[in-house]
Amino acid sequence: MKTRRVTMQDVAERANVSKTAVSLAFNNNSRLSETTLKHILSVASDLGYSQDPAARMLRTRRTNSLGLLLPQQLDKVLENPYYSQFLQGIGQTCQREGFTLLLAPPLRGSMLKTIPYAAVDGFIVSGLEYDRGEVSALRQRGIPFVLVDSEHHEGVPSVEIDDSQGIEQLVRHLLDLGHRSITILAIETGIDGGHTNWRGPMLRRMQGAITALEAYGLTPESDGIAVLEVPCTRQGGARAFQDLWAGDDRPTAIVAFSDIIALGVLDAARDAGVSIPAEVSVSGFDDLAEAGWAMPTLTTVRQPIESKGRLAAEFLVESINAEDASRPHQQRLHTTVLLRDSTGPVPAR
Repeated sequence: MKTRRVTMQDVAERANVSKTAVSLAFNNNSRLSETTLKHILSVASDLGYSQDPAARMLRTRRTNSLGLLLPQQLDKVLENPYYSQFLQGIGQTCQREGFTLLLAPPLRGSMLKTIPYAAVDGFIVSGLEYDRGEVSALRQRGIPFVLVDSEHHEGVPSVEIDDSQGIEQLVRHLLDLGHRSITILAIETGIDGGHTNWRGPMLRRMQGAITALEAYGLTPESDGIAVLEVPCTRQGGARAFQDLWAGDDRPTAIVAFSDIIALGVLDAARDAGVSIPAEVSVSGFDDLAEAGWAMPTLTTVRQPIESKGRLAAEFLVESINAEDASRPHQQRLHTTVLLRDSTGPVPAR
């Protein structure tokens, strides 16, 4: 037998107060005396009363929830430890500010379709260019948002990384070690025309690599230099290594634009009996926890992932609350190259 839901009116009658007083107890309790507030909450607890979230949202036009608009399906996102660290940062702000978090992956393959169905007060938009349809839809609907790992745009809240500097320093290090046969494994963009048409973080990382190569008279089109796009998964990195090692022109160094890809490369190299870095150097980008205890430990570019998530959530909460809306926050965070055991001098072949 279905039990009837306890209503605000039930609490008012049992507590012998007005329905307005009950509403104030849950929504604006500063207007009630402490004695009255405690009495109403005690009665509500005894009756098992809880506010109807849908009714509250209609009344306040707030959900007290932040949305994270994701570029991949949840299974792929949760496979990558990067997002665990990113979510930890967002979670710190949510806990402090009293917000919940909704993960919003593509709906039926479309991020654009996700937006109207997500009951949130604003979105953290991860890894999208500003001129994508999703961002245009958010602006048209007047939904607050913060761009993460996108492009700098005046008047738009954003948190980004100094990707170019980190990759430039890393590639220079490999070139200093004598490597001239280098394969870059970039995160799959879905953009036709190669790296010259990339946007956002992939473009910045590629620009850093190009700057380092040019210092040695090389370009991405030089003999021995290759640029490949691979899925941002461990399996994507493993398959890329298998293909490279099956070819005639094996690189002496592999620069992955993501640790999860680089860890996949290490997996496949170990399975193939390939010694790293004696036969090929491998590096990544992120400094995930596993990078420090992988075998061998992974040379990588550290980015402050947790801080990036925390700042993005803070900026979004400020936008939702219309705090200093005339000057949206924009932050670029620095990177650091960490040299570990997976890179070494060019092997003698």
